Amino acid sequence: MKKFRDQKGVAAVEFAIILPVLIFLIFGIIEFSLLLYDKQVITNASREGARAGIVWKEDRVSADEIIAIVNNYCSNYLITFGTNNPPTTTPEWTGEESGDELTVTVTYDYDFLVLPNFIAGLTGGRTLSAVTVMRME
Repeated sequence: MKKFRDQKGVAAVEFAIILPVLIFLIFGIIEFSLLLYDKQVITNASREGARAGIVWKEDRVSADEIIAIVNNYCSNYLITFGTNNPPTTTPEWTGEESGDELTVTVTYDYDFLVLPNFIAGLTGGRTLSAVTVMRME
C-alpha cells in the first residue's frame, strides 16, 4: 500500500471550497433574522396605533394621528441601515360608537440588507404586513 505524501495544503483547499457556503449560510441567517425582527416591529406598531385609536375620549384620535404614531414607532425600531422606506398605514373604522371596530393595517416594503445583490433571484424585497383589529371603548 502506498502512503500519500505532500498532504500539507489539503486542509486549506478544503476550507477554501467550503468557505463561500459557510459565509452565505451565516449571512442568510442574519438576513432572515432582520426580516423577522422588522415584521415584529410593524406588528407592534399596528398595535400601538390601534390602542391609541380605540381609547375613549371627547375627541377621537384622527387617522393622521394614528399614522404619526405608527411612523414614529417604526422610525425608532425598524432596522433599515439607512434606507428611507417608511411603512404605509391605513386605519379604518366601522363606526364611532363603543364596540365598533378599528382596523389598523401597516405594510412595509422590506429590502434585503445584508445580501442585497448576491443572488439576482432573491434580491429586491418582500412586502411585510400587519393587521390589528380592536374594539372601540
